[in-house]
Amino acid sequence: MVSPLLAGIDFSAPAPQVARRLIGVTVLVNGVGGRIVEVEAYDREDPASHSFSGKTARNAAMFGPPAHAYIYLSHGIHWCMNFVCREEGHGAGVLIRAIEPLKGIAQMQARRGMDDVRRLCSGPGRLAQALGVTREYNAMPLGAAPFELLPRQGRVQVAVGPRIGISKAVDVPWRFGLAGSPFVSRPFR
Repeated sequence: MVSPLLAGIDFSAPAPQVARRLIGVTVLVNGVGGRIVEVEAYDREDPASHSFSGKTARNAAMFGPPAHAYIYLSHGIHWCMNFVCREEGHGAGVLIRAIEPLKGIAQMQARRGMDDVRRLCSGPGRLAQALGVTREYNAMPLGAAPFELLPRQGRVQVAVGPRIGISKAVDVPWRFGLAGSPFVSRPFR
């Protein structure tokens, strides 16, 4: 069993709290990755969450133990990476929306077929493609290979705003980002 404590974060805490604490943490997948600069929180009681209508084959990992990955295919095109939080069975997670690329940049550029480092991982689909994340990583523990989470260094200023690309609970301020980062998918207001 993996501890719900990783990189100085208690993944058994509520999703918005975990989301805020993830800003500035470094995530690596098979040694490739960077600093988390944008996330969104989702909870079972949130109508925008995949877990709102209950457990299904698609979202089962979201109801699993905290500090595990929940990987899903968005619009049949892009893989998206989430980190499960709260207690097992609850159904909460944090969507990793953007990172600042730091390690394995050439590999990310090859996977994405582009050179623009700022756009490599700015959006959940781009991020998963750059990191090589697919369904095979679903339900894997974040505290073991291929994942590695490193604590943030120093203090960070966190921007807060509404989530992006959803049609329900659009005003809920559960999008968190590194204030002033050029690597977020969309600027914060």
